[in-house]
Amino acid sequence: MKISTYRTRVCFAAVFLALLQFTASAEALDYPIRPVKIITQGAAGSGPDVIARLVAEELGRLWRQQVLIVNHPGGGGIIAARAAAAAEPDGHTIYIPTITSFVIMPEVQAKLPFDMVRDFTQIGFVAETPMMIGVSPALGVNSLQEFIEFAKRRPGELFYAANNRGSLPHLTGELFLRRTGADVTFVPYAGAAAGLQDLIGGRIAMIVESIGALSGAVQGGSVKPLAVASALRLPHLPDLPTVAESIPGFEAMGWFVLSGPAKMAAGTVEKVNQDLSKVLAQPTLKQKFLDLGAYTRPMSPDETSGFIRKEEQVWRPLVRELGLNTP
Repeated sequence: MKISTYRTRVCFAAVFLALLQFTASAEALDYPIRPVKIITQGAAGSGPDVIARLVAEELGRLWRQQVLIVNHPGGGGIIAARAAAAAEPDGHTIYIPTITSFVIMPEVQAKLPFDMVRDFTQIGFVAETPMMIGVSPALGVNSLQEFIEFAKRRPGELFYAANNRGSLPHLTGELFLRRTGADVTFVPYAGAAAGLQDLIGGRIAMIVESIGALSGAVQGGSVKPLAVASALRLPHLPDLPTVAESIPGFEAMGWFVLSGPAKMAAGTVEKVNQDLSKVLAQPTLKQKFLDLGAYTRPMSPDETSGFIRKEEQVWRPLVRELGLNTP
């Protein structure tokens, strides 16, 4: 009797698991059944908004469904994250956050109305944007090492521009100073344009921004690029060294991932991940990203979660060290 009962339970469990797998597969095959919304924390026309629209256009074409962009700027990303966390987990509302949302915001804003791990499902990686270190051509330095030595001979005399306190450009600049021992004073700017103006005017010696934000000034000759903070030299800028060539292991990348609310069905997550990989592999889309200083980098859902955890280990201790976190 006991053996018979045991076998019955095993058979029931096997049927139940098969039914779950069939249900998940059926959901994935049917997805999407209506227009999909992609939430972004960027305002219309901003970098995050443009990235989201490029992805939305190609996914919409693949799915033969409308993919709409929903802009929720403000609150340092909190408004967008809250809306995404509260969405139905059926895959018809997804979210393209940045490094700020998952790595920096939870440290700076201690009392968030949601948990960035518990309340979200990671779907895949979209793209990364390397940070660049540039200087005024008037300084007369030709390499990152020359600038480090130049700055060390003038402790406290030089200034560097980066986006607002707690932004990735700011954190990149501070990590650079800590790794080199140089004493350069941070001056916050609301955007790259204002910082570039003061760099050109001679009031600022160094600027740290994304490669996309500085590309025009570099091409125009008003900024001398010293290094890019990617792991390897960039294919379209093979002569530009990486920061890691002077400071081993140094890497600073802005990035965008595709996420959804918690409890999304595994089959739906897998389908969206596969479809995202398909569109990111398209040469035309890759080129559009490259024009923005962004590089596509497909990952599985698990790889995306692991990547975010590694980024947390790099940047959150620095946020605390700088006293940017709130009690």
